Amino acid sequence: MLASFYPLEYVARQVGGEHVSVSNLTPPAAEPHDLELSPAQVREVGEADVVVYLSGMTAATDDAIASRQPEHVVDTAEAAGLESGPNGAGAPDAGSGALDPHFWLDPTRLATVGHQVADELAEVDPDHADDYAANADALEAELEALDQEYAEGLAACAEATLVVSHEAFGYLAERYDLVQVGISGIDPEAEPSPARLREVRAVVEERGVQTLFFEVLVSPKVTQTLADDLGVGTDMLDPIEGHTDEDADYLDVMRANLAALQGGLACDGGA
Repeated sequence: MLASFYPLEYVARQVGGEHVSVSNLTPPAAEPHDLELSPAQVREVGEADVVVYLSGMTAATDDAIASRQPEHVVDTAEAAGLESGPNGAGAPDAGSGALDPHFWLDPTRLATVGHQVADELAEVDPDHADDYAANADALEAELEALDQEYAEGLAACAEATLVVSHEAFGYLAERYDLVQVGISGIDPEAEPSPARLREVRAVVEERGVQTLFFEVLVSPKVTQTLADDLGVGTDMLDPIEGHTDEDADYLDVMRANLAALQGGLACDGGA
């Protein structure tokens, strides 16, 4: 079984359990947006029993699937309910644009994908269909518990402004009633324009933002410089696109993110 990047690998392992072996096309600590596949990896896409990916996330994966046409493919885009410009209710309308791929930062959407993976595995391996369904149910229960932790942990932060280095946290903001403001857009490598930096500076000053959040796989230089200029703090949020810590799984990283949000947002209980 083959997954295109870490959150989907996590789901595949949880749902497949002892009956599957899962490989990840994105190496540890790599940025999946920029992934390039070797000829051997492209062949692997064609030979895998099941491929789990997100269309539109990585051009190389999309191209490999189109060229190799594996028999069993799970495109998580539909089950995840991708949106353009997801954000909290207090955010201005982002208008139409590219679909935001970062759905897994809303754990309830990842739970839906778990059932989609279970259904495909049941087609490939019907003898263990009941196990796959039970594993998907167990995963959903864990993700619902995580969702409840977030809802309770951020209850005092309703409509707080979340300033991030790039717009990876829209689904999280939408789910837990925050207002995401990205220094850069969906592409983590895009340099913000001077005009955008002025806009973010104004937001920070007007809304009393106390912390700017940078990411584990992207240079914090722009975010740190802006924070220093504004006299506010910084902290790290992990968008969980790539797996950077072998000792921490999706749930661990999400809980670390929750702690960072509780400490950094300007809300009751914030730092």
